[in-house]
Amino acid sequence: MNQALDNKSFVIVGGTTGLGLAAAKAFVGEGARVVVVGRNAESLAKAESALGKAACGLAGDATDPQTTVEAINLAKRELGGFDGLYHVAGGSGRSMGDGPLHEIGDDGWRQTIDLNLTSVFNSNRAALRELTALDQSGVILNMSSVLADSPAPKHFATHAYAAAKAGIIGLTKSAAAYYAKQNIRVNAIAPALVATPMSDRAQANNQIMSFIKNKQPLDGGRIGVPEDLDGAAVFLMSDAANFITGQVLAVDGGWSVSEGDG
Repeated sequence: MNQALDNKSFVIVGGTTGLGLAAAKAFVGEGARVVVVGRNAESLAKAESALGKAACGLAGDATDPQTTVEAINLAKRELGGFDGLYHVAGGSGRSMGDGPLHEIGDDGWRQTIDLNLTSVFNSNRAALRELTALDQSGVILNMSSVLADSPAPKHFATHAYAAAKAGIIGLTKSAAAYYAKQNIRVNAIAPALVATPMSDRAQANNQIMSFIKNKQPLDGGRIGVPEDLDGAAVFLMSDAANFITGQVLAVDGGWSVSEGDG
């Protein structure tokens, strides 16, 4: 039986926990081989164990320009090639000082932008350098957020994070336009609130969970789970999407078309 990602080799930056690990499992289940990149050694070991022989792990920080370069080289050396990149790594800048714009300090801005946007620049540049050097088609998928263009000011006022996620959309579309003639596709997924370690604050807040019930009304009104994004990621990384580039797919339970309670 043909699988959606048969004989594909991908790098997943941020692939050892949460959304990235769920995607890695889905990719392997569809016939792909993956290099998963993560910062935490314990999470990396667990991910490698869960994914089995179809995966290799690499310890690295997505804000380091060399991390994705090393991951691509590992894919070529151990998995037989490099067909594409899924960038999931990022996170809340709240602990770094992100918040409403007038409250953000210089360090909070820089660190949040580095974690969420510069990391995507690093990984996408590495992937595109490799694909263009090989004169090879390929696919890049980036992780944005509904907060890039659908704010929720009462509960999610982290403006550096929103700016970074909007920047990912701009970078995705610009790269998609430039590299389309080389048959390199670049797209993005924009999730709403998903149950990951990053969203622990929101999950523990009854007011936010009540807001989510109306803001994400699909399937009874609930917070997302990582596996909710798997179908979209598999599709966009597969040849079934070979005529799709420069697009942002909201996987948000209805967030972007719902009012919530403000």
